[in-house]
Amino acid sequence: MAKKIMTVDDSSSVRQMVGLTLKDAGYDVVEGVDGADALAKLKASPVDMVITDLNMPNMDGIELIRGLRALPTFKFTPIIMLTTESQASRKEEGKNAGATGWIVKPFKPDQLIAVVKKVLG
Repeated sequence: MAKKIMTVDDSSSVRQMVGLTLKDAGYDVVEGVDGADALAKLKASPVDMVITDLNMPNMDGIELIRGLRALPTFKFTPIIMLTTESQASRKEEGKNAGATGWIVKPFKPDQLIAVVKKVLG
């Protein structure tokens, strides 16, 4: 059975691009339009991995990670930040919240797949 990955980004074009990249590599993809939407969907249906943007309305990526890590189901679920932010302080904030990894946009599809395969095994 294919691994299920949620992509969370307020940009539909980014969700579409990430989604296509993952689907082409054989993964099932679900989408969230922001952290609040993603958290609600994930509580109802857990996934194998989450790829989230940092800057989003309603609930940003850091808040989403903290919210997921507070749930027993998501204690060990890999969560990758996919964002334009590259400052060390933001990366540290993500790491402290519980992010597994960090990819800076724009990303190369093969780079994304390599990270996903490394993290999911």
